[in-house]
Amino acid sequence: QVQLVESGGGLVQAGGSLRLSCAFSGGTFSIYKIGWYRQAPGKQRELVADISGSGRINYADSVKGRFTISRDNAKNTVDLQMSSLKSEDTAIYSCNAQAFTFGVWGQGTQVTVSS
Repeated sequence: QVQLVESGGGLVQAGGSLRLSCAFSGGTFSIYKIGWYRQAPGKQRELVADISGSGRINYADSVKGRFTISRDNAKNTVDLQMSSLKSEDTAIYSCNAQAFTFGVWGQGTQVTVSS
């Protein structure tokens, strides 16, 4: 079955950078849209960025110009490069794979930005 494993979270100072990676297994990677979501304490989960199998990209307004999503269809991974991090970027970041009506979530990785 499809599984997602996130890595790369951690503690970083404001203004710093961090790179998250989502490793996909158990299915045909190229047909899935992969999204990075985040949930901060006391807030609803929100979309950060997603990328379709054909490479179409969508960003939340709050991260445009600071975050970059990319996918490697040979390695079955989707990375999220985060720069100019702010304290409000602190959250649990999770990746999601979606194809037709099927979706699966990873376990999430904590990102903490200290001010």
